[in-house]
Amino acid sequence: MNSFLRKILGFFIVGIGMVILLFSCQATPVTQSQPTTTTPAATPTETPTTTPTPANFPPVASVNSEATLPAQLPPLPYAASALEKAIDAQTMQLHHDRHHAAYVNNLNEAIKQSPDLQNRSVESLLRDLNSVPENIRTTVRNNGGGHLNHTIFWQIMSPNGGGQPTGAIAGEINKTFGSFEGFRKQFNSAGGDRFGSGWVWLVRNPQGQLQIVSTPNQDSPIMDGNYPIMGNDVWEHAYYLRYQNRRAEYLDNWWNVVNWEEVNRRSQVSGQRS
Repeated sequence: MNSFLRKILGFFIVGIGMVILLFSCQATPVTQSQPTTTTPAATPTETPTTTPTPANFPPVASVNSEATLPAQLPPLPYAASALEKAIDAQTMQLHHDRHHAAYVNNLNEAIKQSPDLQNRSVESLLRDLNSVPENIRTTVRNNGGGHLNHTIFWQIMSPNGGGQPTGAIAGEINKTFGSFEGFRKQFNSAGGDRFGSGWVWLVRNPQGQLQIVSTPNQDSPIMDGNYPIMGNDVWEHAYYLRYQNRRAEYLDNWWNVVNWEEVNRRSQVSGQRS
């Protein structure tokens, strides 16, 4: 009888050991699976570091280098609200982020049809539009001009602008137009007289002289052999939110943000190229 009890007790102890071993083996995968659930959660926190920011975009095209293709939308060189003395922030945002961006996108889409054009600059296309295939010529003219004109426009304005011209351009304006006030009056008149949409410019003509010209739509002065030193956009989208139909008021206030340092630099470059 004692032998029988010993056998029963032995089986009972072995059984308990097997149960304990079984449960310990099943618990192991649970402890190993915990690290894998936390790894994917780290991915979203890393994503924003790869998102492009304005600082990653190409710099604003310089007058010392031609605009390359495919075209790139340059960032504003100041905050959209920085020119409130003349232009409100919402207008600046729409003008740059929508209108200028559309010219860039449309130009790039057009030149996809002619890969040989992608090795040329925007300036070279506008100077020789007859070399552009006829089926995209108008698109290149309008959108290439729009891209080039606006790239210059952002540069020749500044939050610290306004006042009287400085540097060599000041003396040349006085010599050509009699005085700064005389120049300003003629410039505003040309901008106000532009019927419909367009631009008013101070250019250096092929003879090396300063001249005020007005161009329709997005035509660039370089199409006529002129070098653009400064220009004001008189399309309604440039001023309508604040000024509505009061273009003359916009033209007057615009002088408060003119970047004379940049204008003077462009004048010097144009003098070297004339």
